[in-house]
Amino acid sequence: MANKVRLVVAYEGTRYHGWQIQPNQPSVQAALEQAYFAMTGLRTSMQAAGRTDCGVHALGQVVGFENPSRHDPDTLLRGLNAWLPQDISVRFAQAAPDLFDPRRHAVGKHYQYRIDNRPIRPVFERALSWHIAKKLDIARMNSAVKNLLGEHDFSAFRASGCEAKSPVRRIDYADWVFEPPLLQFDVFGNGFLKQMVRNIVGTCVAAGRGRLPPHQIKAVLDARDRKLAGPTSPAKGLFLVEVFYDHDIYRDAFARMKRSGTITTNGTS
Repeated sequence: MANKVRLVVAYEGTRYHGWQIQPNQPSVQAALEQAYFAMTGLRTSMQAAGRTDCGVHALGQVVGFENPSRHDPDTLLRGLNAWLPQDISVRFAQAAPDLFDPRRHAVGKHYQYRIDNRPIRPVFERALSWHIAKKLDIARMNSAVKNLLGEHDFSAFRASGCEAKSPVRRIDYADWVFEPPLLQFDVFGNGFLKQMVRNIVGTCVAAGRGRLPPHQIKAVLDARDRKLAGPTSPAKGLFLVEVFYDHDIYRDAFARMKRSGTITTNGTS
């Protein structure tokens, strides 16, 4: 009889066509399922908390699947890592309740976006951040994004082809900080639409470049028109950091960030 297993998985999404299996394209889901088959000789279907897009990375993607093998979670962790490519790693494995659904049971998610704001383009970090050579005004970017806190219809930041039944989502925390040489955007919410974080980032960058008054992001949100928001930022700067399944742990996570006192200016305020 199959037993449910929960994994926490990290991956660099550069060479993958997103999480979900795609015809004739490499995907993280396919790599994990192939590693499981190589280890056990059995097939299973793995479901993730979030279907990260092509090129998006993860530090803490949560995966659930039925385990028809006799291997316990510790053995699966070691065995999967032995068969997986170097850009995917299972960080944690445990038994899960039979009805565990990594997407439906999530109460919150933490995404992070990284912008390298040095004048000279990076070499080794180029696949993990968006390089913008001209200095951005982080104070303007924070002023803009604060208008998105709370529960709203995020149609203006929703990609075409999004299959979500409702565009209403809640953002509980959003902040830009300067962690030299990176501008780092952390956002916590109860769920995110297709390319929603990347579209928010692109709009904040427009504000940071002086092309969009920070207060105007509220009008963009209320208009529910994608054409009024900024461009979609590159996928390579986005990370799924953590998925939460306990309301108290989720609230504590972004409360700690509020209390951290991290420097929120890069000298342009």
